[in-house]
Amino acid sequence: MEITGRLTADAVVRVVAEDKKVVSFSIAINDSYRSKGETKKITTFFECAYWLNTGIAEYLKKGGMVQLYGRVGVNAYIGSDNEVRANLTFNTSEIKLLGGSRTANSNVVSATTDRVGDVNPTVTAKGEDDDLPF
Repeated sequence: MEITGRLTADAVVRVVAEDKKVVSFSIAINDSYRSKGETKKITTFFECAYWLNTGIAEYLKKGGMVQLYGRVGVNAYIGSDNEVRANLTFNTSEIKLLGGSRTANSNVVSATTDRVGDVNPTVTAKGEDDDLPF
């Protein structure tokens, strides 16, 4: 599955079970629809985990746009008020950075990870000419 959203906070690298590391972050996906002539806006939040390479964490900053590939899950639990709650999870297998926050500078950052988890970042300034002949 593919989802695209905005990071709600900087990513955190956590150590779990005998030195295994995971990059944890959350994203928000905004959507809107019309109902009875009125535009309704909804936001869906995903708690994400990326296990392949912790090096990507330094690029996952609050406000940045990301495109993620992986699988969706649900985590159900009982809150401190004894109410049943749930959150959506996303076990991420690939991350693409689409750009900075809304107040970002003039650079666009993109990065992908290959199958073995190597981070391949590239930075391109907006408005720069590339070497394409057209």
